[in-house]
Amino acid sequence: MIQIEKEIQARLFELQDLKYRDFQCKLMPTVDPDSVIGVRTPELRKLAKEYARMPAAREFLDVLPHRYYEENNLHGFLLETVKDYEDAVKEVERFLPYVNNWATCDMMSPKVFGKHLPELFDKIKEWVKKDDTYTVRFAVGMLMRFYLDDAFKPEYPELVIGIRSDEYYVNMMLAWYFATALAKQYGQILPFLEQRRLDKWTHNKAIQKAVESCRITEEQKAYLRTLKIK
Repeated sequence: MIQIEKEIQARLFELQDLKYRDFQCKLMPTVDPDSVIGVRTPELRKLAKEYARMPAAREFLDVLPHRYYEENNLHGFLLETVKDYEDAVKEVERFLPYVNNWATCDMMSPKVFGKHLPELFDKIKEWVKKDDTYTVRFAVGMLMRFYLDDAFKPEYPELVIGIRSDEYYVNMMLAWYFATALAKQYGQILPFLEQRRLDKWTHNKAIQKAVESCRITEEQKAYLRTLKIK
């Protein structure tokens, strides 16, 4: 174990909250409870902000795999601070094979990606074809985060529709994507549900999530309920 790894693990244990750890473990059945320290996300973000200014951050990013869940989250938060787009992509691709849960996957969003949307979409098209649950989930998450507002194009949901998986954490992200897309691009996204282009489970889950959203009108919710597949 190198010095920076020892140092960061010691810092993480100083921030440990055992009740929070127990709560987190219930939400992440794919994660070994022994790998969870129990550090709240705001504390991890503060730590990432501190280390991002130090050369030691580069040393830490080179250490893979990590032992603890919080080390992975810290890794993801440090990647958010990478300023060069190509470097950020390279580091994300190096890290994704070690991501083993939905929380770490969904927390990570490099800020520089938002300034390179055409290039990022080319990478997303590669990532959705990978045979790795969290790489695919991350790709759809990036589409949801960066391409549902002013940058929206019909080809983006078409790409998501083409994803077929038996993995729960992929299909849940697909449902989340379409529920969010309904809130932001209702007229463009509704035909995907009217034409039943998603599998039954994802279709119904997307409707459930949309109906639970405060960004969908009551009239829209009433109609969406009629589209559920029995």
